[in-house]
Amino acid sequence: MSLVQRSLRMGLDAAIYNRRAAFKVAQLRTPSIAAGRSRSMATSVSASAMPVATVPGFDKVAFEPEVLPAVTVVADAPASWAGDLLAVAVTEEDLSSSGGDDKNAEKVVSIKSDALASLDKQLQGALSELLSGGDFEGKQSSASRALRLGQSAAAARPRYVALLGLGKGEALAKPASERYGANPYQAAGAALAKLAKAEKVASAGLALLSTPQGADAQQEAAKRLAAGALAGCYESLRFKSKAKAPKLAALHLMGLGGSQQQLEAGLQAGAGLAAGNFMTRYLVEAPPNVCTPSHLADAAAHIAALAPERLRLQVLDADACAKLGMGCYLGVAEASMEPPAFIHLTYEPKGQAKKKIAIVGKGLTFDSGGYNLKAGPGSMIELMKFDMGGAAATLGAARILAATQPDGVEVHFIIASCENMVHGKGLRPGDVLKSAHGKTVEVNNTDAEGRLTLADALWYAQEKAGAAAIVDIATLTGACIIALGGEVAGMFTPSDAMAAGLCAASNAAGEKLWRMPMEASYGEQLKSSVADMKNTGGRAGGSITAALFLKEFIKEGVEWAHLDIAGPVWDEKASLPTGYGAALLAQWATEQGA
Repeated sequence: MSLVQRSLRMGLDAAIYNRRAAFKVAQLRTPSIAAGRSRSMATSVSASAMPVATVPGFDKVAFEPEVLPAVTVVADAPASWAGDLLAVAVTEEDLSSSGGDDKNAEKVVSIKSDALASLDKQLQGALSELLSGGDFEGKQSSASRALRLGQSAAAARPRYVALLGLGKGEALAKPASERYGANPYQAAGAALAKLAKAEKVASAGLALLSTPQGADAQQEAAKRLAAGALAGCYESLRFKSKAKAPKLAALHLMGLGGSQQQLEAGLQAGAGLAAGNFMTRYLVEAPPNVCTPSHLADAAAHIAALAPERLRLQVLDADACAKLGMGCYLGVAEASMEPPAFIHLTYEPKGQAKKKIAIVGKGLTFDSGGYNLKAGPGSMIELMKFDMGGAAATLGAARILAATQPDGVEVHFIIASCENMVHGKGLRPGDVLKSAHGKTVEVNNTDAEGRLTLADALWYAQEKAGAAAIVDIATLTGACIIALGGEVAGMFTPSDAMAAGLCAASNAAGEKLWRMPMEASYGEQLKSSVADMKNTGGRAGGSITAALFLKEFIKEGVEWAHLDIAGPVWDEKASLPTGYGAALLAQWATEQGA
């Protein structure tokens, strides 16, 4: 069964339902993470030690990689750099190609630019040899094979050489906020990391053929190259019994120009982006017996400990949430043996905050579908560990802000985390729940649970955190995959200004986003005869009705946008997480304080 067919089953979150506290909330088990009480956990984890979560059957489950290559800017001439693998980044305009047309003429790719021709001469024609196959044309994200060079006793030189594609030169000159899709430098860094893995080298160098123009462009290039190369080192090894440590230990960047201080700042920012990407992927890849609601709370505690002067954490247990009237959230949680964890991580800037915002992530660490069970081939139940992808992106963004510490904005990271399981006391189709907002919801599908948890989290972001602008992010509907595929997230917002800001942040982060309609008439599908509303509409326009459901919990005057990341959260071909969302959210949050 195809992904499209599987997704038609109502979706990842498939719907998002919930029960408990409709009118009366029964007492739930107390989460172990907070010893039965909500408390600040901002200093509960030492920032000096690699934080881990203890899980039965595993000694350690780290939240971040223990070892990554050191990235530095060097002044070496590429041809005399004495490392293992030299990769030269070129644009399509640095090359010329002919042939390969419909007449099956052999494609010929050759060197066009003087700079590349000069370097080729210094490398004794190695670059021309790499182009001789005709299959490398400098396209973005592409890489040639690695060619071993003969060693010279007279001078130092790299052991291997390869070419990386930056795409069209005009794309490099575009402002980041106007460039749709992956950043060319970041893509080149990722391509180098992949090549370094394949060749099993300990050191790699990336040389730009053309130096970026201007100090800001040079710093941005350093940031993106470092972010791409470091994030490209990701491998899913934590749950393998014979995992081998990556060999790449050093990455040298050449041809950036600029001052050392500015470039170092760029490298640090790039490392922060990579850290957020790693955290997002690590949380999403973790199996549901590891990544429980308590595990997400532990991850938030780890982030808070990295910058205790800027971050503080509060985790509410079920009793505390019941007192706040969170009937929708607790209704979803009640069938699970795992206690829910309502996570509130706050970033406060060094100076005065100009704006108070919130990022709300869907945190379903496993979604069985409840009584509307995900069953049979194509149900995707075996992948429902990634139904907390929105929460992972939220924490990934917090991890980035812990490193970059932007000015002028107070950010509240909020996650109503739980499991959606099947149990005799669990949520039933037909139940009516009462939200903290006061609205009542008839649950007509227990597999549409995510929006129920988000409803109470959105109320909390407004009433308890005081956010003036909110972005919620969720693996909400399979319908959004049908509409946009596996690489683009859907954005729903009634605010043009909010849409413009998120699109600019999306472009700068290189994570694709597309604005979707919020057809008001579709809201008729959510009408209920026994409650204020139902939690799902019909099959058609499922991602739109899901967004319209969430909009019901937003106060007038509060800016709000909903991001449905059901598609880009997971790389189906690799069967691994992408880390989508962390960079986009961190970029948007940073711009709010600018």
